[in-house]
Amino acid sequence: MGIVDSLLKTVVNTSYRVEIEGLSKLDFSKPVILAPNHVSILDAVLLACNLPKEVCYVVNTDIAKKYASFLSQRKFITVDPFNSYSIRKIVREVKAGVPLVLFPEGRITTTGGIMKIYSGLGYIALRTGATIYPVTLVGPERTPFSYITDKWKTHLFPKVRIRIGEAYTIPAKEGVSKRIQKEKAGNTVLRTMQTELFYAKEKHHVQLFNEMLDACRLNGPNRMIGEELTQSITYKKLVISTYALGNKLQDLVQQEQRIGTLLPTSLGHTVALFSLFYLDKTVALLNFSMGVQTVLDACETASISTILTSREFIQKANLQVMADALAKHIRVIYLEDVKASISTTDKGKAMVAYVSKQRALKVNPLQESELILFTSGSESKPKGVVLTHSNIYNNIQQVLAMMDMTSKDKFLNTLPMFHSFGLTVGTILPIVTGIPVFFYPSPLHYKVIPEIAYDRNCTVLFGTSTFLAGYARTAKPYDFYAMRHVVAGAEKLKDEVRQLWMDKFGIRVMEGYGTTEASPILSLNTPLQHKKGTVGQFLPGIRYELEKIEGIAEGGNLWVDGANVMKGYLFHGKGFEPREGYYDCGDIVTVDDEGYISIVARKKRFAKIAGEMVSLNLVEQLVTEVVQDTRLAAVTTGDPRKGERIYLFTSTPITMREIKEYVIAKGFSALLVPSKIVEIEELPLLGSGKVDYVTLKQWAEQETPSKR
Repeated sequence: MGIVDSLLKTVVNTSYRVEIEGLSKLDFSKPVILAPNHVSILDAVLLACNLPKEVCYVVNTDIAKKYASFLSQRKFITVDPFNSYSIRKIVREVKAGVPLVLFPEGRITTTGGIMKIYSGLGYIALRTGATIYPVTLVGPERTPFSYITDKWKTHLFPKVRIRIGEAYTIPAKEGVSKRIQKEKAGNTVLRTMQTELFYAKEKHHVQLFNEMLDACRLNGPNRMIGEELTQSITYKKLVISTYALGNKLQDLVQQEQRIGTLLPTSLGHTVALFSLFYLDKTVALLNFSMGVQTVLDACETASISTILTSREFIQKANLQVMADALAKHIRVIYLEDVKASISTTDKGKAMVAYVSKQRALKVNPLQESELILFTSGSESKPKGVVLTHSNIYNNIQQVLAMMDMTSKDKFLNTLPMFHSFGLTVGTILPIVTGIPVFFYPSPLHYKVIPEIAYDRNCTVLFGTSTFLAGYARTAKPYDFYAMRHVVAGAEKLKDEVRQLWMDKFGIRVMEGYGTTEASPILSLNTPLQHKKGTVGQFLPGIRYELEKIEGIAEGGNLWVDGANVMKGYLFHGKGFEPREGYYDCGDIVTVDDEGYISIVARKKRFAKIAGEMVSLNLVEQLVTEVVQDTRLAAVTTGDPRKGERIYLFTSTPITMREIKEYVIAKGFSALLVPSKIVEIEELPLLGSGKVDYVTLKQWAEQETPSKR
């Protein structure tokens, strides 16, 4: 290496504190292509300073003219992207054994994420059998040399990481058209680049308070990060408030590791949450919509003896009966009392901690910070799902590796924070990334929420199919004019809801899938990767297996593993049980050859009638086709003769005969016809907006003949 090269490498790597991983993986004894993501003009300089000198760079003709002096120091091939001869020239070089660096996106990102992948790399790999090494750059996108300087705060010398991933090939397949092979090759490259982007950002032993401090430094202390109807908060105010409240709470909860919160989706709950993270306490977020006994059971399950709540919230939510009942067994701390006790001296100490850039704590490499959410399953007592801060942080990075979001976006979070959807995506993702969020305490205010979206220029909305239907029915056509991403999860997105959003607002709702145990997101449709009727592709870093279920011809029971999957369960009266191996999602799914997932049904959402497996989801779907615009739900109870029978609860009158005629006409078995139809005004819902099947099953069992 010459003196100039050596000097340039020293200056660049020192200035950007470059960390390179995987250089020893490179093997140039066979045809090789290095495929980096493209985040800034600086990328080529960083790669040239750190990759072996024999590497040859594929450069656009226009770019070559601009940077001729620099390129003269390295081997390069100029190509015209609109000239097919250029691709043939690259193929010859690869076959000749020249290791190439080729940017698959063909352009510098303008979103901050991976953009569209052109077919060139896939075609070259198919023609040459070359080994592809994915190369991921993280950091240059925050420099003034990126194309997203209008979307994120830039830094002259941010830390840069270069990660070389595991090598892979794209073998040619006989009997498959070249067009399809190139298409599949492009998908393989895209999925690999997204996965490698996640692995480059994956962290272990995360402490979310520390991540919030890092976000403050990266995005600037005066950046407005949170809003609600009556106030807003900057990073500076959030950090200072967190220190002040945390220091006061320290004396009150010093001897306790697990603390419950009984609070709505709000700035106050966010400050309380990060204050407890600052103290490295395990926060248990309690579901106040489930009733007094369930909350008490949850506290027993997690051994909680202290709860943080708010008098204002208790009053507005009409929860005084619950608060009084809890106070008989558990110490209840009201945030208003703690706030009133914070003196001028306390505020001064918090300011000093902020100015000195004090970190929350030193991370213990032998122990992960945790929080607890509770499932509303069919068990008589709630289960505690123990998620680590790393689980949540990594799920955020998995989502961001697939879906572009920037500081120009604004979240509208109406989902409860005791629900993993509202906590991870609606609260922690914005805070640790620098994307502003507007908090609203109830998802049920269907007339108010569209007005907020319009008035506050919100661009990202996550919700359930039920909630999205409610917003769409009451909103004016222009209320969601600013929305870039609307994502549905937690329950199946109904076709009529998807179509309503498209017809009324011109917005394509993206459907995803997840579970509380996965922090929560497992798969996602995005503008770049979308297939209607599916819940998208698995997030990067998710490993899965399908277990064959007897009696179910299509698909299998889904088991998953990944950095976002829970640490384990807390069982009532039994304590903690760690997760071992893959997690059983309990959903029957299919995965097509492009990786798109379709949910067939919950494993528990099958009835075994006369020895045959009957999907309750299919029952609901068929009845919905008979009676438009209705809310209905099917559950099972025991039957002494057939094994199980189906109860249909509906808000619209319908007869068994109408259902049977339609089912038979569609070519389905008469076993799909419910045994009994129960007409009710409204279906019971969980706090997440999903149908409360547990309550419906209890109602059905009270009427079952075998129970009489």
